[in-house]
Amino acid sequence: PLIIVFPISMSADPYLRFPPSGFSWQWFDRFFSDPTWTGAAVRSLQVAAATTVSTLLIGVPLSFSLVRGNYIGRAVLDRMVAAPIIVPTIIISIAVYGLFAQMQMIGTWYGLTLAHALLALPFVVIIVSAALKSFDESLEDAAVGLGASKFIAIWRVTLPQIRPSILSAAFLAFITSFDELIIAMFLSGSNFTLPKKMFDNIRMEIDPTVAAVSVIQIVVVTAVLLGWAVTQRQITKLDKGQR
Repeated sequence: PLIIVFPISMSADPYLRFPPSGFSWQWFDRFFSDPTWTGAAVRSLQVAAATTVSTLLIGVPLSFSLVRGNYIGRAVLDRMVAAPIIVPTIIISIAVYGLFAQMQMIGTWYGLTLAHALLALPFVVIIVSAALKSFDESLEDAAVGLGASKFIAIWRVTLPQIRPSILSAAFLAFITSFDELIIAMFLSGSNFTLPKKMFDNIRMEIDPTVAAVSVIQIVVVTAVLLGWAVTQRQITKLDKGQR
């Protein structure tokens, strides 16, 4: 199916057709020249970036708390964090819509960011928690024994060691937000995100612009994955060189 999208995106026909009767770049031109499409793409990038930052700021400390903490309610909190993975997204969307409608947050970028952070947080916590469980805490204790504070030891020793997991968590949080549709249908209002704009295009217009957007997304995601893989390899080489 991914291969078929490429020729359809360059179709000269005014509707989705395979194989196309001719080839043209008009649908890519329409995407970049239409402010509703480009605006939706920019809003999706902004919300995804804000979601990534917010989930990391919350998820990393929360992972430390769940892995190393020993307090009443820790097990309950652990189950609550994982709940968005278990509960169907449509149920979460209805609940969040009811809450945000009372708070007048429907159609706002920060409301959509909070809702997306709710979906992305479990991935961050699960990945970072797994890294912390396999981390050798004696390295952190050695730093404390040499005079570093607990915070400095975590900042200078622990976080650099689990950096690949944090980067993986950030990537998953970004993709979760950027590709999310159901919550966007409830909360975005007139401010389209790119998945919602694509859905509306398929439902109302059915022209190859949506195929062109799909090709752009495939290329961008592939480039990000390759960049992430190269970065991970460079980080591994640097860590081995330092050792």
